[in-house]
Amino acid sequence: MGDGPVLFSRRGALAIATLNLPKALNALNLDMIELLSSQLDQWADDDGVAAVWIDGSGDKAFCAGGDVVALYRESAAYGETPDYAYTTDFFSREYRLDHKIHTYKKPIVVWGGGIVMGGGIGIMAGASHRIVTETTRMAMPEVTIGLFPDVGGSWFLNRMPGRCGLFLGLTGAQFNGSDALFAGMADRMLPDGQREAAQAALAGLDFAANHETNHRLISDCLKPLELPLAERPVSALREHFDQIQQLTDFASLPEVCRSITAYQGDDKWLQKAAATLAGGSPLTPWIVWEQLRHGRHLSLADVFRMELALAVNLCASGHFKEGVRALLIDKDRQPQWQPAALEGITAEQVERCFEAPWGEHPLSDL
Repeated sequence: MGDGPVLFSRRGALAIATLNLPKALNALNLDMIELLSSQLDQWADDDGVAAVWIDGSGDKAFCAGGDVVALYRESAAYGETPDYAYTTDFFSREYRLDHKIHTYKKPIVVWGGGIVMGGGIGIMAGASHRIVTETTRMAMPEVTIGLFPDVGGSWFLNRMPGRCGLFLGLTGAQFNGSDALFAGMADRMLPDGQREAAQAALAGLDFAANHETNHRLISDCLKPLELPLAERPVSALREHFDQIQQLTDFASLPEVCRSITAYQGDDKWLQKAAATLAGGSPLTPWIVWEQLRHGRHLSLADVFRMELALAVNLCASGHFKEGVRALLIDKDRQPQWQPAALEGITAEQVERCFEAPWGEHPLSDL
């Protein structure tokens, strides 16, 4: 198997990819993205591979996101003169991988135990069989660093029940495996200690030459392995669905944000969500509001094209630079946002974030 950042192996007709940077919680870098993407291409053309399994090394995380510090150091935000080369390369390769997973013909099973955030959600969201466990902790916490919920967030947040997607995008709130099932972000919940057993069960299947048959075989195999309902964690999204609907039931973004941040109840999960939004970048909520509006009727490929422009423009913004400095570089957790308030962001500033900074779009061929 080797000792690289992504490990590849085979168990019969089941091909296995394991993200292998456990000390970094398997956070994605360019090398990992390229290795996984290239291997998926090879497996797609290999008649001996019936299905793909993707997981992460260690028990703490499937994948905690992308290498944000590298983006900070290499992107336009690190220098005075905008240079979109590194961020364009990073995000276009990442989004190509995510799009490939969404549209892959062979079944892809992702074991999403532990932390699954940002880029990890990007890999998991498009898989045909998304497994969570009682340890799963998911989030799109980009509001804390002045980015936005990308990797297809404009697609999957728009498809969550009610306005749950808007709420999660604005607040960066963590959600568990039960929440992921409720929100349509997962398909099965298995016991965390049954990863090897589940992989072995899939490897032992009598796969067919037909992809659709194999999709059904995997679903039928995983179903009896699921964690009993009584043993699953409570879903905060399901429990607070009506309240989330009330908190977000306004026609303008400032009204929604004031409603969420004014929450005065006793629920710790809602309190933390309100506090994260209140302390986060005032630019991110505008982007979330507009990306969901813009993305509502876009194709999957157009979603990734829109998000690429957003990603490189936001990495060149002062909000990203300040957010990463405060959270990950100096770690003082005291970001000095400029402008500091939601009302200080103009509509023109927001629209500029959606404008592609290139001539020919790097993802025009998706």
